[in-house]
Amino acid sequence: MDNKVILEVNHLRTYFETKSGVVPAVDDISFQVREKEVFCIVGESGCGKTVTSLSILNLIPPNAGKIMEGSSVKLEGKELTNLPAKEMYDIRGNDISMIFQDPMTSLNPVLTIEKQLTETIMRHMRIKKNAARARAVELLNKVGIPSPEMRLKEYPHELSGGMRQRVMIAMALSCDPRILIADEPTTALDVTIQAQILQLMLELKDNISASVIMITHDLGVVADIADRIMVMYAGNTMEYGTSWQLFKNPLHPYTQGLLASIPRLDKRVESLYSIKGTVPKLSLEMKGCKFASRCPYADDRCRKEIPPLFDLRDAYGDGHKVSCWRMERKYGNDVGE
Repeated sequence: MDNKVILEVNHLRTYFETKSGVVPAVDDISFQVREKEVFCIVGESGCGKTVTSLSILNLIPPNAGKIMEGSSVKLEGKELTNLPAKEMYDIRGNDISMIFQDPMTSLNPVLTIEKQLTETIMRHMRIKKNAARARAVELLNKVGIPSPEMRLKEYPHELSGGMRQRVMIAMALSCDPRILIADEPTTALDVTIQAQILQLMLELKDNISASVIMITHDLGVVADIADRIMVMYAGNTMEYGTSWQLFKNPLHPYTQGLLASIPRLDKRVESLYSIKGTVPKLSLEMKGCKFASRCPYADDRCRKEIPPLFDLRDAYGDGHKVSCWRMERKYGNDVGE
């Protein structure tokens, strides 16, 4: 893919102060997002996916967490981590928009859909109320909501889950952002509505020439829409590459475990595969690979030394990176960032 890089995240570390100690929710991750691509961040609950997206938007509550020094988030070369609040406020919505995980809690229950949509449009596009209402109707039409004029007068509880998610997408798209962050956009929706929402997002991505950062734990979703994927575990990157690389040649034991746990129609099994053990407590000081306690291949080195991201340049192309000491033995000592 030769598209221009528009978002560059380097050595991002976001830590939280808790009663149990400092929790490194995101611990030194790096990635790039290119124009008009779908970049997926995958991992189980608590791995740092959502904190990564909130860090990009500088939405970490200052009294709870902190983006550490040395972290860098650049939008077309502009550093975002140290921007004044007012400048960052303008970037949110205009340049980077986010669809949050639960539309019922993200939408204000005591305000109509019209009030919530037009307020966003008027704030960022600086247009009058009538023009903002016309834009809101246009957006609801675009995301496939029937009778948009009527829906504008309704409250969130009067809409179905699928419609609320469409309203959130309309709100995120209201100012034609360069990057759309979607945090588990199909959670709690039935399979048919999930497919509709994903198809809608892909169509809108092409129509407005935006990039999408998709956050999900569902590898079935990833297989259909991703251009590139980053697999996270306990705040770290485990594997990184194109969708083709990760599905055709998964190399990290964690990625292999995630794929093995997906139900398959072509195989009959008595019970589904699950990765043994539990996610380590991040407030405890750990040495070595964070996945070592659950890894069937872990040895003494894995438990003592943190593996770098080995850049494999394998048979499936460049840019396939895996954080596992087994890769050094298999592919040699070619280390990426």
